[in-house]
Amino acid sequence: MSFNIKQAFKVHIRWMIRRDMPEVLAIENEGFEFPWCEDDFLRCLRQRNCIGMVAEHEDQIVGFMIYELHKQRLHVLNFAVAARFRRFGVATQMATKLIAKLSTQRRSRILLEVRETNLAAQLFFRSAGFRAVSVLRSFYEDTPEDAYLMQFRYRAAEPAIADELRLRMAG
Repeated sequence: MSFNIKQAFKVHIRWMIRRDMPEVLAIENEGFEFPWCEDDFLRCLRQRNCIGMVAEHEDQIVGFMIYELHKQRLHVLNFAVAARFRRFGVATQMATKLIAKLSTQRRSRILLEVRETNLAAQLFFRSAGFRAVSVLRSFYEDTPEDAYLMQFRYRAAEPAIADELRLRMAG
């Protein structure tokens, strides 16, 4: 797929609302071997520091992300794109939105954990500027699987890059 096709596939990223839950759960169940249930989402989203966002294309939810706000960082808890909309730049647009929330004055990094077996996510986040900073042994409750702790650090020169990405996506 060429960059122009990716560029033409625009999504609107907005706050997640209650009526989005069926589509979010469908994406979650299709994308993960050990998916969150509706109660997991609701428990998380009821916390004051937890934010849910969805990526929408032509009135259809095509991706979502859940993250926590901390004093100096954002922590991504869940991030997924519907299988049939992968490789269209949806995840890149969501990551760009998240990175745009960083600054030197406040939150300057993003953290997330990726299963050791989820090579696609590892490669995507690496291409988005994240780096593996440690291995979390037996991190998951559902398996003895390890996780990679990945981090994105904000740098003052990056606003120009983020602005350039936004301009490219805007057309």
